[in-house]
Amino acid sequence: MEPRSGCPINAAVEVLGDRWALLVLRDVIFGDRRHFRALLTGSIEGIASNILADRLVRLVEAGILTRGTAARGQRARYSLTEAGIQTLPVLYALGNWGLDWRPGTEELQIRQRIMREAGPAFIEELMDELRVRHLDAPPKLHDGPDPLERLNAACAAEQERRRLTPPDGPA
Repeated sequence: MEPRSGCPINAAVEVLGDRWALLVLRDVIFGDRRHFRALLTGSIEGIASNILADRLVRLVEAGILTRGTAARGQRARYSLTEAGIQTLPVLYALGNWGLDWRPGTEELQIRQRIMREAGPAFIEELMDELRVRHLDAPPKLHDGPDPLERLNAACAAEQERRRLTPPDGPA
């Protein structure tokens, strides 16, 4: 797929510039949704099946995702390529911009706030973990849970804290 111009921003926008492509990547990266049905039913924005199918094809053609071969009756599994993993800092920057400039719900902002507090080093660590999960890279040694597990646990703990805290704040 040749970009309309030699501008690198244009080239990126042509692949990632529609809302659904970025949301599909968000769900693959943070939700570990790697099958069509999981992406369809797990979409909080309610993506239509034809739109999802089209975006998956586009992301595969652009080299952002790969589609595993599936025998008849089996589900194809999508994996991030290195180019797909490199979209994480873009999603992180977009999420930070969204926190600063757009309204949102507290519940859906938790993950982004946690990542912002953890900083760029955490994003690099998360990218390394995605390489393990999607590219079969050898895992880097670290104590305790992997970055996605830590992020999910922090999100769950924050959601629980908010659920238990009265609306007027702590008593």
